[in-house]
Amino acid sequence: MEQKNFHFNEKKRVVVKIGSSSLNYEETGNLNFTKLEHLVRELCNLRNRGMDVCLVSSGAIAVGRQSLGLTERPKDISTKQACAAVGQARLMMIYQKLFAEYNQVAGQVLMTKNTMVNPVSRENAKNTFEELFRLGAIPIVNENDTVSTYEMQFGDNDTLSAIVASLVGADLLILLSDIDGLFTDDPRQNPAAELIEVVEKMDSEIYGMAKGSTGSDVGTGGMATKLTAAKIATLSGVDMIIANGKDVCILHHIFDDSFVGTIFKAEKKETFHIEDFILETIG
Repeated sequence: MEQKNFHFNEKKRVVVKIGSSSLNYEETGNLNFTKLEHLVRELCNLRNRGMDVCLVSSGAIAVGRQSLGLTERPKDISTKQACAAVGQARLMMIYQKLFAEYNQVAGQVLMTKNTMVNPVSRENAKNTFEELFRLGAIPIVNENDTVSTYEMQFGDNDTLSAIVASLVGADLLILLSDIDGLFTDDPRQNPAAELIEVVEKMDSEIYGMAKGSTGSDVGTGGMATKLTAAKIATLSGVDMIIANGKDVCILHHIFDDSFVGTIFKAEKKETFHIEDFILETIG
C-alpha cells in the first residue's frame, strides 16, 4: 500500500507528539524558539483546515533543568520532578503566548497512569478532551512528572501520545522524532539501512527492528517505545506516522500526501482495551 492512498487531508482528529530532542538545541539543551514558533503555526493551520488538534509535548524536564542551571540531565527521580515542576510552567507559558499570536487557545492536560486505569478518571479525561475540541481549543498534553514516576516507561511521551490518541478516538497520530522513520537497521550505524514507508501489520519481524537506545541527551525515547506506540495506536484504530521533526514543516507535507516517513496502518481490534494494556505493561 502506498503513502498517497491514505488521504491524510481527510482526517478529522490528529494527535501530534514532539520530543525533547526535537525542541532543543543539541549543543546547549536550550529551547529552539524558532522551531517552536514554526510548530505552533503548523498546528494552527491544521485547526484552520477544520481538524481537531492535540499536541503531546515533551520538554518540561529539559526546560526546568536549564532554568535551574543544571548542565546534565538529572538521574534521580526527585530532581527530575523538581525540574518538571519548573519547566512545565515555563513551557506552557511559551506555548500559550505563541498560540495566542495565531488567535488560537491552548489548554494544558497533565496525565498519570492512574488517569487511564481508573474508570472514573479515564471518563473525566475523555470528557475534558471532547469539550476542549468542541470549544476549538488545542489540548497540550504531558505526563504529570511532578507526581508520577512512570515517565521512564512512557519513553519520552511516545507511549503517552498513543494512549491519548486511543482515548480521544483520533484518526491519526504523528510522532515527530529525530529520525526519518522505521529502518531495516539503525541508519546511524548502518548506511545501507532502508526506510520502510508503510507497515501494514505489526508482527514479530517489525518488533525485531526496535532499537532501545536514544542518541539524545535530552530525550528518553528510542525506536522500541515508538513501536509500542504503534501497537497501541493501530490496535485502537489509529493510523500512525513516524517522521523527522528536524523541520516541523513536514506536518503540512503529510497532509498534502508528500513526505518522507513511516506509516503504520490502523488494524483496529475490538478486544483491545487501553487500560488493560497499561496495567499489563506498566503495572
